[in-house]
Amino acid sequence: MRTLLALACLVALTGCSGGPPPPDWKTDAADLIERYQKHALLGENTLAERYFQQAVTATGGAGRVTETARLWLVRCATRRAMLIDDACAEYAELAAIAPNAADHAYYQFLALRWDALNVALLPSQHRDLVRTPAERRPETLSRIADPLARLLDASLLVIRQEADAATLEVAVETASERGWRQPLLTYLKLQQEQAAAQGNLTEQARLARRIRLVEQSLLLPPPK
Repeated sequence: MRTLLALACLVALTGCSGGPPPPDWKTDAADLIERYQKHALLGENTLAERYFQQAVTATGGAGRVTETARLWLVRCATRRAMLIDDACAEYAELAAIAPNAADHAYYQFLALRWDALNVALLPSQHRDLVRTPAERRPETLSRIADPLARLLDASLLVIRQEADAATLEVAVETASERGWRQPLLTYLKLQQEQAAAQGNLTEQARLARRIRLVEQSLLLPPPK
């Protein structure tokens, strides 16, 4: 899964240009944070956290404050994409020691401080969401090519209470197509709540079947 919420260059763990091969701590951290995201999105939380801590050990062992802060930023963004509340406190603490303007803009984006951030410093696929009037923001989701960025933006709209039924459907289909069980289950349950509020028994039953399938898969141990 070669996607870090379009942070490949922002995270800058392996470098974005040619030159000498990067040191081991960079390549190790980049590989481990990818593994963290993969397993977190699959709902394999114990394994995901193990990979994340190993990534932090790789950058921390090299004494790299900025890179370690960025790992926490990626973690925060991944959890936000799954509608898990995360204040990004660890990132903020480290960023206070080694501030970076682009990282700070992304942090403000995740923290929903959109009035204060410099939109030009955001990864390109998130800029339209911030610049678009609130009532039209759900329309921007279909134009986001990266699935994890699309899921993150949908989740932020939910948190901001700007999401509509189409937003939930985009999130469900994005997570389903990628097999991301953790956010899929969350969004299916949101759709189920919506169907219940509308008194739509047929839709509730359909969603209950999908939810059961996902929950059953989460009970299985991850492959070794």
